[in-house]
Amino acid sequence: MTLASAPAAIVFDAYGTIFDVYAVAARLEALWPGKGRAIAEKWREKQIEYSRLRTISDRYVDFWAITADALDYSLEFARAAASAKARASLLAAYETLPPHPEVPAALRALAARGLPLAVLSNGAEAMLNAVLEASALRSLFAHVLSVDRVRKFKTAPEVYHLALDALGRPASELLFVSSNGWDAVGAAWFGYSVFWINRANAPAERLDAPPFAIGRTMSDLVGFVEMGCAG
Repeated sequence: MTLASAPAAIVFDAYGTIFDVYAVAARLEALWPGKGRAIAEKWREKQIEYSRLRTISDRYVDFWAITADALDYSLEFARAAASAKARASLLAAYETLPPHPEVPAALRALAARGLPLAVLSNGAEAMLNAVLEASALRSLFAHVLSVDRVRKFKTAPEVYHLALDALGRPASELLFVSSNGWDAVGAAWFGYSVFWINRANAPAERLDAPPFAIGRTMSDLVGFVEMGCAG
C-alpha cells in the first residue's frame, strides 16, 4: 500500500508504538532473576485482555487500574511475591517508559513537515501526559487523546472517532500508526489509512481488514510518509 497523497495528520498509538512496554523487564528481572521477561509479557497480555473484557461487558475502569490489576495477576501467576514498595515502583515505571530508540528523531522529522501529530491511546490521560513529559515528546503532539473520554477501550469505534473530532478530518484523510496488529486492524476497519509498525516481525492477523502499509520501525514510517508527500 502507498499513500495517494500526504495525510492531513498522523495519529499514533502510544504503548508499544512510541514507548517500549517491555522495558520494565529489566526492573522485574532485578527483583526476580530468571522471571523478568515472562512477567513483563504476561503483564502486557493481561492489560490487553482486561481492556477488552471490560469494554464488551460495559465495566469500564481506567487504564491505570487495569495496569495495576494486570500486574498483580502476573506476579501471582509467576509466584513472585512483591512488597508494597516494589509494586508501587513497578507501576510508576509506566510513567517513565522509554521511547523506542528511533522514535524521537522520527517524530521530529514528521513534525518538521508541518504534519499535526496526535496520540490516541488506551492510557489514562494522566498516564499519557506523564510519560510524554518524561520523554520530552509532549510538545510534538497537538492532541493527546485518552479513551477515558468515551469509557471504552480499543477497538471500539467510539475510540477511533476521537481523533476525527479533535483534528476535524475524516478518517480517510488521516494516517493511523500502531505497533499492535489488532489495533492496526481496528483502525483500518474504522476507515483510517494505516501503517503497522511490526516490530516483532509477527504474522498478519487473520481478520478481514483492508490492506495497510507495514514497516519494522518508526524510521520506515518516515520514509513511507515522505514518499506520499513527494507523490
